[in-house]
Amino acid sequence: MRRLLVGAVTAGVTALSITTLPVTSATAAHAEDKGATVSYESIPGDGGAALKALVVRPTGYGTGRSPLLVMPASWSMPHAEYVLAATKLAKESGYTVVSYTSRGFWDSAGTIEVAGREDISDVSRVIDWAVKNAGADETRVGAAGISYGAGISLLAAAFDKRIKAVSAMSGWADLKASLYPNETVNEQAAATLLLAGNVTGRPGKDLKRLQDAYLADKLGPVLPLATNRGAATFVPQINANRPAVMIANQWGDGIFPPSQIAAFYNRLDVPKRLMLQPGDHATGEALGAAGLPNDVWAATGRWFDHYLKGADNGIDRETPVNLKPNNGGGWKGYASWRAVSRAAASYRLDGTRRLAAGKATVADSGIIFASGVAQQAGIQWKINVRQVDPKAGAVWQTAPYARATTVGGSPSLHTTVTPSAANSSVFAYLYDVAPNGEGQLISHKPYTLRDAAPGKPRAINVSFEPVSWTVPAGHHLALVVDTTDVRYRTMSKSGTVTLTSPAKDPSRLTVPTS
Repeated sequence: MRRLLVGAVTAGVTALSITTLPVTSATAAHAEDKGATVSYESIPGDGGAALKALVVRPTGYGTGRSPLLVMPASWSMPHAEYVLAATKLAKESGYTVVSYTSRGFWDSAGTIEVAGREDISDVSRVIDWAVKNAGADETRVGAAGISYGAGISLLAAAFDKRIKAVSAMSGWADLKASLYPNETVNEQAAATLLLAGNVTGRPGKDLKRLQDAYLADKLGPVLPLATNRGAATFVPQINANRPAVMIANQWGDGIFPPSQIAAFYNRLDVPKRLMLQPGDHATGEALGAAGLPNDVWAATGRWFDHYLKGADNGIDRETPVNLKPNNGGGWKGYASWRAVSRAAASYRLDGTRRLAAGKATVADSGIIFASGVAQQAGIQWKINVRQVDPKAGAVWQTAPYARATTVGGSPSLHTTVTPSAANSSVFAYLYDVAPNGEGQLISHKPYTLRDAAPGKPRAINVSFEPVSWTVPAGHHLALVVDTTDVRYRTMSKSGTVTLTSPAKDPSRLTVPTS
């Protein structure tokens, strides 16, 4: 597994470098045309650490100062990640763009600080440098990035009032909710990030502490490290600074799932836009980073044009919430996140189900990247619900829908769990089931009980990842609950987990619809 991940990381970075390096030697376009120049620079970041950057300057736009875009590179990626998109923005819209390798990775100095204070300060130091050395206008500054770059951009907007607009793509606002949902370790995501960090960078002391805690499964003491490393903690500061914030993520993001970013979006009191579409981590924006046509990067350009250059392009009058259903269809606009869920159906879950702890079923959330990319390509993660082993998984099914119905928002589960051990995990899956029993995964969510009293019933509430999904007429929904999943670290090792529906507190599944 380690060898496979190392190969994947190395191959991805090599491919990106091969794609982008020719641009670094580009010269200005023909004198009569607008163009761009690209230079390799060393920019002093926080504490003087040398941040290596590709600086793209527009040509043919006169002698005045140009609006500035700062783009921190993604986790484990070099500054070349955005250079093609940056060159396009410089040529077509006159931006100066600084795309830099985040500290601790590749050619930049320092150690990996996991979006810590130093990373936030680095953005401000890059702005300072660009104003002094690259003809940038500090009254028209934007920040953008994918993944790690997105999270750092959002954090920087809370601390530097010069940032007037942000485009955060496949980012996070809450690290704990992303990598430790309901006290369940997202094993595949954590392993991928840690391996990539060790291969391409130099972990700092906090990342080493997080890695040690992950390996020992003792995350409790280090969870406070995540608090100040997510923009959700600094919503009041962002609202006070009033940057225009655009957020784009994928429904199937296996590292930074949409629930935490939607919750953050709801708390923002600034000009804002949300785009969610099929795909996995960063897959929805990858083509745009390479300078190719892309919905998210097109919206990003219009976002910056309006909020940094004053262009009357109408993006401020469009619906702020834009969703592309996870099982096909075009973009749909909504006036707010709340407007996505216009009604809800509640299904009572009767009976007692005693499950063998730690025994797998055919139900599963899939493998990060592979599952989400397949959905992006229109290939859905499927099982036959009839094959769920009743000794290992509980199944409840609704009646068929008389007409096509769109599940919109976050389904939720309320049930009572009685574990036979102090630590147990349960995994809930919601399927769209055809008449032949074939089910496509709509959404899922893990839940772990830690230090519980064995044999004592405990009521739990599980909010699934949000989704937009159209269930065809004649299909029905199925809820499956089991105790192990390939994506997560399960605490269900042996014994049983019993699901019940007490008369005074009946179990139920609630499904919002658009």
